[in-house]
Amino acid sequence: MIEVAHLTKRYPGRVAVDDVSFRVNPGEIVGFLGPNGAGKSTTMRILAGYLPATGGIVRVANHDLATESIEVRRRIGYMPESCPLYGEMRVDEYLRFRARLKGVPRSKLKARLADVKERCGIADVGSRIIGHLSKGYRQRVGLAESLVHEPELLILDEPTIGLDPNQIRLVRSLIADLAQRHTILLSSHILSEVEMTCRRVLILNKGRIVASDTPDKLRRRMEGEATVTAEIEGPQAEVEVALRSLPGVSEVTSEGIGPWRRYTLRAARDGDTRADVFGAVAAQKWRLRELHQESATLEDIFVSLTSSDRAEVRQ
Repeated sequence: MIEVAHLTKRYPGRVAVDDVSFRVNPGEIVGFLGPNGAGKSTTMRILAGYLPATGGIVRVANHDLATESIEVRRRIGYMPESCPLYGEMRVDEYLRFRARLKGVPRSKLKARLADVKERCGIADVGSRIIGHLSKGYRQRVGLAESLVHEPELLILDEPTIGLDPNQIRLVRSLIADLAQRHTILLSSHILSEVEMTCRRVLILNKGRIVASDTPDKLRRRMEGEATVTAEIEGPQAEVEVALRSLPGVSEVTSEGIGPWRRYTLRAARDGDTRADVFGAVAAQKWRLRELHQESATLEDIFVSLTSSDRAEVRQ
């Protein structure tokens, strides 16, 4: 669906996007992440045809953005970070206006408006003035506008910015539903939302891609050791000796007061240390009421890859 090769965008005195290459396959939901100033929004504006590139190739649905700009735009629905809406217009009036600008035939206009309003949860506010709507409803109007011409590709730049937790959950559910019919490139600073929504993530730092993979594969790549936590009732010294003797365990720490203590183990990932912990506790007839292995979050991966100048490009 999207093919980007050696994309570059230069401004006087700085390079905003530096030799970026990636692909997004049809039907994927891909998270596009990076710290402020990394080049995310610049890249998305270039893909949407709002900003010219300095160099490189962009193809959308087998159409070259440089030579077939109109064909590319027909296939893209773009929702920028600060979604520009005409606050003095009513919702139906605005969506009808935008649909006509995007070439939706009059014969299909009524059906398209009804469809996007229903899918975006704004069927009940069609006669309302946009400027009088809440932030959540305005975001949904912006999303409906990006869908009105039935694009193959959706580019969503911070679609949940400024929303409360309930509104974020609604938008997340909507995006997951849209993925059944659209390819989606999604930028967000709410990394937990990206982790729950996206099948693959691209992480940009200082204009370059530093990671491109599924969240699970990135997590496994970043984690050299496993962290296992167990809450055990037993003699502290004996428990620590038993846990340190387990295969692959490099460190054991404990905390707590009283008979129940929480033990944290660092262990190699080539086996499941939880099974060994359970076996050791059962053999000594100690009591166990918690046992789990912690995983790195997408936030941990993001910070690791974007906080160091030594991050290498990984694709």
